[in-house]
Amino acid sequence: MNDDITLNPERTNSSSRQLQRDELTRERTVDTQTQQAMQMHSAQGIQCPHCGTINEPEAMFCASCGSPIGMATCPNCGADIEPDADFCETCRHYIRKDVCSFCGSQLTGHEAFCPECGSPRGGIVCPVCRTLNDFSFCKQCGTPLTDEARQLMERVRETPEFKEMQRLASEIQKLEMTIPYSSEREVLRDQKNIKLRERVLTLLAQDRGIAHPVIPESTNKRLSKEEYDAKKQERLNRLTEILEQMAQQPQPKPAQVRNYAMACKPSGVRLAWECNFKHALHSSPCGCAKPQMGGKWIILGKNSKKEIKDDI
Repeated sequence: MNDDITLNPERTNSSSRQLQRDELTRERTVDTQTQQAMQMHSAQGIQCPHCGTINEPEAMFCASCGSPIGMATCPNCGADIEPDADFCETCRHYIRKDVCSFCGSQLTGHEAFCPECGSPRGGIVCPVCRTLNDFSFCKQCGTPLTDEARQLMERVRETPEFKEMQRLASEIQKLEMTIPYSSEREVLRDQKNIKLRERVLTLLAQDRGIAHPVIPESTNKRLSKEEYDAKKQERLNRLTEILEQMAQQPQPKPAQVRNYAMACKPSGVRLAWECNFKHALHSSPCGCAKPQMGGKWIILGKNSKKEIKDDI
């Protein structure tokens, strides 16, 4: 005669506990299999560092947020590069075949000349220094190499900011060509020379019959070391402020940033371009792999020891 489980509480409790154990075992098995599947998927794919999404192993951009992931390879030298870089900082070659390096227009990859700006795919030789360039301004001497670059430079140089910046750069250059007094003895000697000059010019004028000659003031005015340092620092500070104001903001097209930055560069002072990509110093934005992230010119000074990554 079979036992009725409803009349046997002990057997009922035992069966319930067994069912619970079986259910817990199944849940643990499912969790373990799920974790193993996720681990296998993670091992086979690439996790986005920005949002955590697991992407296909060959993915260069995240399928979820669109951010670049992993590293690409330079087709010219084989070095690791960022997937959205258009320039290899190792071999210093422009590597995009589908984008014009001069204006940023899209290409099919087979044109000899850009259909938008007409620039040759093989680069332009600078007529001034004979350097071969992949971009609209010469990386060596800054000469604009295309009609668009020349027009951009003309527009920028007509702005009040650039005119003030160039004036300050010229004044700094003149100051650096002067030698300040290093001692009180030099000051006294210079004063004697000025008086001697005035005396000689006065006698020469009187010999020509000029009773009261007007002697022009000497243009060779030297400064004390304190005056020299104060004047130079004042101009450097103001120039730095303007360079900060004219910093290049992020743009979709790298060519736009390179061209505008080169058009804004004043002459007469030693500068480096600090990129927002790695905050590295470049001789110009032409040496940066991702200028589309923006950057700015900074003053290095005559005897600066800061290292320029791609100094020519």
